[in-house]
Amino acid sequence: PAGGCIGGADSAGRPSALKNGGARRRDSSGDGSESRRRFSQSRSPTLGLQDGGSSSPSGDSPDHRPRQRHSEDPNRVEYIGAVRKDSPRNLTIAVDGARFVVDPNLFSRYPDTMLGRMFTSSLDLSITRPNDQGEYELRDGFSAEVFRAVLSFYTDGCLRCPRGTDVSELRAACDYFMVPFTLDTMRKCEDLQGLLHEFSNDGARAQFEHFLEEVILPQLVTCAQRGERECQIVILADEDVVDWDEDHPPAMPDTEVLPLIVNSSSMCRFFKYVENRDVSKQVLKERRMKKIRIGIEGYPTHKEKVKRRAGGRSDVIYSYAQRPFLRVSWEKEENRSRHVDFQCVKSKSISDLTSLEAVAVERPVDLPPSLTPPLPDNQAAPQPPGAAEVLEEALERLQADQQQQQQQ
Repeated sequence: PAGGCIGGADSAGRPSALKNGGARRRDSSGDGSESRRRFSQSRSPTLGLQDGGSSSPSGDSPDHRPRQRHSEDPNRVEYIGAVRKDSPRNLTIAVDGARFVVDPNLFSRYPDTMLGRMFTSSLDLSITRPNDQGEYELRDGFSAEVFRAVLSFYTDGCLRCPRGTDVSELRAACDYFMVPFTLDTMRKCEDLQGLLHEFSNDGARAQFEHFLEEVILPQLVTCAQRGERECQIVILADEDVVDWDEDHPPAMPDTEVLPLIVNSSSMCRFFKYVENRDVSKQVLKERRMKKIRIGIEGYPTHKEKVKRRAGGRSDVIYSYAQRPFLRVSWEKEENRSRHVDFQCVKSKSISDLTSLEAVAVERPVDLPPSLTPPLPDNQAAPQPPGAAEVLEEALERLQADQQQQQQQ
């Protein structure tokens, strides 16, 4: 029937048409843990279109073994959308042991999606080709339930998250297949917490990019113009006032990098969530920043009281406010900056005492007049010892050292 699939649909509107009247089966656990475990092993999906070959990757490691899902019937075929069984234009897409038969016109309405590009223009140009069985096999790391939810977008314009499936897995599939993940397309989702978490991640990314361009970047440029290559920013609330005693400033844990102060209550509220800090770190990593640290620590704002010690010494106790901070570095040669080369300098000392007399004659040492101390008028300047006297004194010292060693 038009707009549906053969065999009707279940109570949630999901297509449940099976070939030869087969029964619809689910995971034995019922909570989707198997699909989440399988997706975690292949978090970075890759598209595999078999061109007349086998779909099983080579290798003996567990990560490259063919995956078997006991909940999926290998002979199971589902007809998606208004498709005729005897139509020669039908396409069979094999995903995770399940086969989906679709009409290529189903994807032509969304040419900007990956499936729309694969089975419209790429199919006409023979870029997308089937395997020996005439099937288009996708090895992207997603389960058949998730791919079925993606296909529901082409039939109804709405994504139906299967019960027990992690919303983050469906979100990753939408990003991979270039399907919009919005409130309009995610109307039917029982995991409201997971859905709002994904929406919050999108909002946190957009909000932090705004903070980065409007507030954080000017502070980084200020440090860079001073020749610095790292910066620490402390975000205080709008009502916070910093009042330090000039004679008794608070002890800071890191005196190498003095923090810059930014007053923004909205940023304080934003960084109090650990998920927002994780998203911010990811954005900074994408911008190629280094040594990224984002957290919450106590920052001294004003004096609380002064204690008088014996001897006239005073101790100032400061009031600390828990405020977020951000620290990044853009140093390229960080390893070379902290490396010290200890070069071996050739010694110019003389080990041969027999050549001492010749050296003393060739290179006499005379102090300049500016360094020669003045002498009294009635005292004559002492004459420097000659080379023979220096040699004789050195030989006497050498003999004395040898005698002392023999006695010991």
